[in-house]
Amino acid sequence: MSESKPQDLYRETVFLPTTSFPMRGNLPRREPEILAGWESEKLDDRLFEQARGRDVFMLHDGPPYANGHLHIGHALNKILKDVINRAHRMSGYGIHYVPGWDCHGLPIEWKIEEEYRKRGQDKDSVPVLQFRAECRAYAQKWLDTQASEFRRLGVQAEWANRYATMDFSSEAAIAGEIGKFLLNGLLYRGLRPVMWSPVEKTALAEAEIEYRDHESTAIHVAFPFVTDPTPAKALKDVAAVIWTTTPWTIPANRAIAYGPDITYAVVRVDGVGDNATLEPEARVLVAEELIAPFCQAADVTAHHVLYTLPGSALEGAICAHPLRGQGYDFDVPLLPGVHVTTEAGTGLVHTAPAHGEDDFNLGRAYGLEITEMVMDDGRYADWVPLFAGGHVFKAAEPVCQALLEAMQRAVVAGTAPCGLVARASLVHSYPHSWRSRAPIIYRATPQWFISMDGEGRLRERALAALEKVTFVPAQSRNRLTSMVAGRPDWCISRQRAWGVPIAVFVEKRTGEVLRDAAVMDRIVTAFRAEGADAWYSSPASRFLGEGRNPDDYEQVFDIVDVWFESGSTHAFVLGYGDMPFPADLYLEGSDQHRGWFQSSLLESVGTRGIAPYKALVTNGFVLDEQGRKMSKSLGNVIAPQDVNDSLGADILRLWVMNSDTNDDLRIGKEILKQQGELYRRLRNTLRWLLGALDGFAEAERVPFGELPELERWVLHRMSELGSLVARAVETHEWVGVYPALHGFCAADLSAFYFDVRKDTIYCDGASSLKRRAARTVLDHLHRCLCAWLAPVLVFTAEEAWLARPGNTESVHLQPFPELPTQWHDPELGERWAMLRAVRRVITTEIETARRDGMVKSSLQAALELPLSEAEAARFDGVDWAELTIVSQADVNVIAGAGSIYLGEDGAQEGVPHGIPTISVAAGHKCARCWKVLEEVGQDKAHPELCLRCVDVVRDGT
Repeated sequence: MSESKPQDLYRETVFLPTTSFPMRGNLPRREPEILAGWESEKLDDRLFEQARGRDVFMLHDGPPYANGHLHIGHALNKILKDVINRAHRMSGYGIHYVPGWDCHGLPIEWKIEEEYRKRGQDKDSVPVLQFRAECRAYAQKWLDTQASEFRRLGVQAEWANRYATMDFSSEAAIAGEIGKFLLNGLLYRGLRPVMWSPVEKTALAEAEIEYRDHESTAIHVAFPFVTDPTPAKALKDVAAVIWTTTPWTIPANRAIAYGPDITYAVVRVDGVGDNATLEPEARVLVAEELIAPFCQAADVTAHHVLYTLPGSALEGAICAHPLRGQGYDFDVPLLPGVHVTTEAGTGLVHTAPAHGEDDFNLGRAYGLEITEMVMDDGRYADWVPLFAGGHVFKAAEPVCQALLEAMQRAVVAGTAPCGLVARASLVHSYPHSWRSRAPIIYRATPQWFISMDGEGRLRERALAALEKVTFVPAQSRNRLTSMVAGRPDWCISRQRAWGVPIAVFVEKRTGEVLRDAAVMDRIVTAFRAEGADAWYSSPASRFLGEGRNPDDYEQVFDIVDVWFESGSTHAFVLGYGDMPFPADLYLEGSDQHRGWFQSSLLESVGTRGIAPYKALVTNGFVLDEQGRKMSKSLGNVIAPQDVNDSLGADILRLWVMNSDTNDDLRIGKEILKQQGELYRRLRNTLRWLLGALDGFAEAERVPFGELPELERWVLHRMSELGSLVARAVETHEWVGVYPALHGFCAADLSAFYFDVRKDTIYCDGASSLKRRAARTVLDHLHRCLCAWLAPVLVFTAEEAWLARPGNTESVHLQPFPELPTQWHDPELGERWAMLRAVRRVITTEIETARRDGMVKSSLQAALELPLSEAEAARFDGVDWAELTIVSQADVNVIAGAGSIYLGEDGAQEGVPHGIPTISVAAGHKCARCWKVLEEVGQDKAHPELCLRCVDVVRDGT
């Protein structure tokens, strides 16, 4: 039958979607407008008021450093925090998120000094208070810049109440925390090796270190025995050989460590190559296991083992320093060390107590001299024999030359080997300052430490506190606990000017630190009023008080480690008013196990006896699309500001929550393009919902008990997603939540439910129960999706929420919907999983028919669906034409046939029935709904319509 009227005649009778919500997000333009709207509406103030009287969820902000624009790692971390805070707020908690900044320390000093160098100005000629003022102004500039950039990312916080470590109140609190360690006895001054940057002239914390490949000179050195405790005099004319990658520490050698349980061998050299410094007949002592690699390194071509002896036999043995007679005329004892292994070297360990942790511990145990022979800039002190004034990083040549000459003298004299045995280059991982990128050294200097052991038992108490902390991911617990278990005493002093001073006094006569609570109170009071500058601008008498002569005391001007400062932030943020202590959560990058997580733990346990957090969440690092670190030289840096300007902050936020943040993340143009496509699907879902809900009124709502099965299945899926979100709020485990939400929108809704229900929503009458039921579910979907997306797509969810007539308040003031328990129906979920599997089989056949030219669309198709008796019973009540979007469907129940859809659960004996078949639907195309039905043409007034459409058009509803 030919169409007698154009199809457009009935367009106005079809309920096509209508909405003001645009298809294109245009986020770079729209997001700043939404931010401005929130500010004019004082949304932050309203959220603050909303929190009153609620149970507070406290996520304490780890302070970023106020130095430069935000990078992508900042964005990742702050977005994660914002999502968690927003989700908790929408779950009924009060949120007081106080953003913070770390403002003191070396990087800012360097920036100010760079300006001095450009002007040819001597930094040491600048008064300290002027220098500190310039540092403060620099930090404030970047604090303000970063705050603006965080807000552009959609991060909600109490911005007007932000904290900064350079605030006077913060500096006072930090000084007070130092005072607590002073008064409880854990703070002490001692001489021990610390990681030292010769470039920056200061001690460094472990968290300020990065490891890079470095080429070192590795040497084997012979120390001749001068005392032989063995009964057989096995060490007569023998030299102990050590191996080291730090030739510059040879002048500081004071002992050789051996392993008591290691077997050693006296090796006689029988043959040598051209590069050997040892002569035939020379006798050396090395670990028996390491003879072969030693001989290879020393170019010894033939040898003979004269003796083997246990390490314990070396007790009491003494060697001479290889540079004896040139200012190194002290004995070098052999001492047992638990750190000695046979993994590399010779099994005998060169020990310089001033330049290594194990060396220092061994030296302290045996009363060795701790020599301070390296100055703060890395040069040998003027009194160091042979090498005075030389820089340690340039010492390999002069040290090796001196040792080579010593060996040559021993050869000429015919004595035991003494000096350089072998030399090689070694590329290995070596610690560098992450700021200057320069290698560091271990250097013994007088520093201020917090004791980890002893009476205070800080290590033991910290490990006990960690047992009560929840870790996400769970495996990160091992990393932090092992670091706390193995770390040395905490060196908290730095030899710089921009920071909070370790405001203590030392009595000159006794060398004892003054532990006086009244003095500390005066210091803290002054800092609170004037900042830490008071320490530099006031006479010592102001703090010491009456009865003490300032001339009797040394005023300490070292500043405290910035990690101590940031670790103290809980002291001036938490525990006041509505801000609970300990915090519910700390969330930072995985590098903070050795940084802020650890310093906060030690500071809090040392002063309060408990951890400052109940849970720790760790995120990974951001790499480029090839898994490389971001670098300007590689041109692979993705700046959050650029993403905001080109794609929008919501795209960046979506990338964060679609990633596995427990591991390292990747980002790049292609990945962001993919996120843009995912965003488009989510936006289209929201847009279709809004369009299909045009004109929805409460009178349309259908009670749950009257909803069709398909609608109840959608509600079941929503209940599963609601539970997923609620579980993430409770556990802080968000990985996978938003991919699941996207999958629901893309697969369950757009590709299935919306597709199936378009005909009902567009073409059924307004009073149709099925249409009303579908729109009832769409209403629930809009409310839930806007709420669930709001923590992540903060701008888009707001736009979609306010696009709905009647919604006048921000979505961010709304709670997550409480979903009725009756929505959860696992049996229904299983049934529809099976039905959708059958549907996929049918749609595959429809696509085949479309490709073969049989039909152009699924509505031109007719379906014949063979089913077994068990399948027919299981699938009873299904409208297969509606479900598969064909015009006609016939179910053919084949008696005795075996099932192909039910699996073992519904298996029955018999030959399996065939697959669905597709044919061209008989009849004519309805001009309104486009179904092909034989009933089209039966109504003379509307011969172009099917009977359903005739009724709708005739009723005008």
